[in-house]
Amino acid sequence: MERINSKHNQQIKQLKKLATPKGRKQQQRYLLESWHLVQEALASLPAAEIEMIYATDDQDLEHGSELTGWPVTLISDAVAQELGETTTPQGIFLVCKLQAPAVEPNYHGAWLLLDQVQDPGNIGTMVRTADAAGFAGVVFGNGTASPYNGKVLRAMQGSQFHLQVVEADLKVVLDWFHTKQRPVYGTELNPAAVNYREVHPQSDFALIMGNEGNGMDSSLLQQTTKNLYIPIKGHAESLNVAIAAAVIMFRIKAD
Repeated sequence: MERINSKHNQQIKQLKKLATPKGRKQQQRYLLESWHLVQEALASLPAAEIEMIYATDDQDLEHGSELTGWPVTLISDAVAQELGETTTPQGIFLVCKLQAPAVEPNYHGAWLLLDQVQDPGNIGTMVRTADAAGFAGVVFGNGTASPYNGKVLRAMQGSQFHLQVVEADLKVVLDWFHTKQRPVYGTELNPAAVNYREVHPQSDFALIMGNEGNGMDSSLLQQTTKNLYIPIKGHAESLNVAIAAAVIMFRIKAD
């Protein structure tokens, strides 16, 4: 089993570059951190997408039996500290190949569409909620933080392996839904918007959630079947986008 003790090792330098969009694009791979995400990936991804596991001695001692048959490189605590994006890295990482985009994406079922959503915590909460609500997938639209960003990966907590995650232009996605005569729901409080409770639960639709500060892109609002709002009964000005998404998803997704 190979071992790397120096954070100046060339492999480690290349792995560090995966923290950037440019590095991920050039190398066509990304880095997962923490045992939970590694475990989820090993259980969910095709073996061909798994490149290498990097683990400290402590992690190998604790999880070695579960890593049998997978490629493992041991690393020192100093290397783990260098690779980790958290304050106290657990000491286990997984390098995965980036998935090639589908030639003809299949948007059957319920889909959550993210329009310029930036906060990793909000994205993670919405992806996990979509997973819990039984959605088929989530589309990361233009201007939305990358699903391969380290903070986003950790925030999704493995739910990205339980449903489809796609990066796409939302206008193209909306064209697909309209061609198939499936409803697309936007989210905005305006005179034409309807109370989300008026939408009957269904199985095939798209729900768009917009940017934390600016809401949905105005051009997308013109392409929706209906725009929904959540009535505010108290004195709060608005709901957090992830909370609003959770309320609507569980309401309009049929069991």
